[in-house]
Amino acid sequence: MQDKIKKFADMINECSNIVFFGGAGVSTESGICDYRSKNGLYNTVKEYDVTPETILSHSFFFQSPDVFYDFYRKYFIVDALPNNAHKALVELEALNKLSAVITQNIDGLHQKAGSKNVIELHGTAGEYSCSKCKRKATTSVVLDDIKSKKIPLCTACGGIIKPKVVLYEEPLYNGVAESAISHIENADMLIVGGTSLAVYPAASFIRYFRGKYIVIINKTETDYDSNADLAIHESIGKVFAEVMKIIKK
Repeated sequence: MQDKIKKFADMINECSNIVFFGGAGVSTESGICDYRSKNGLYNTVKEYDVTPETILSHSFFFQSPDVFYDFYRKYFIVDALPNNAHKALVELEALNKLSAVITQNIDGLHQKAGSKNVIELHGTAGEYSCSKCKRKATTSVVLDDIKSKKIPLCTACGGIIKPKVVLYEEPLYNGVAESAISHIENADMLIVGGTSLAVYPAASFIRYFRGKYIVIINKTETDYDSNADLAIHESIGKVFAEVMKIIKK
């Protein structure tokens, strides 16, 4: 493990345009459940007549917004704090090493930690707008409705308020994919962390990398490990805490 940490630190020191591409595993150490692991939402939530994947789909949102928001209230409205991985990325950005964070997460923890250039592939749970007239809704008002087990409705037209997240059956928001690919194409190092690389189209973006080093940090193996210059199967927070000790010496 320590040999890999030292190699990882050496790679970082060689590079000046690093891009981080992260998934749900980045936030699990902050107490937020991931989706596909043994203890993830898809394998543990059994209280509904349909699967969590179905609940998190565009069609189901409009078909049963009451069930959607019950699920959303229980599993997506959480009070979490950034962990060592989030904090390390802020430090690398301050050192002018990291140019962008590309995340599949919707929890806003990268921004909460202090990262400035964050590309949210799947949107953010912190913003809401009307699904009908597109008017932006006040987050605090929407959260009050959700916590009171009410379906949040637009005060202007009565349409259902929707969180600014990309559900199944929906495309990514305009410009997000292009921005992510551009950063990856121009990076000299790509760090992939906390993701099984199983969600498309996001997972396909790393194929655009043409730089010097690609590093994968994930608790379990990924199908892309054989293409990486370094693969570390360990807690991402632990890895970043150790590597930053070396970087900051």
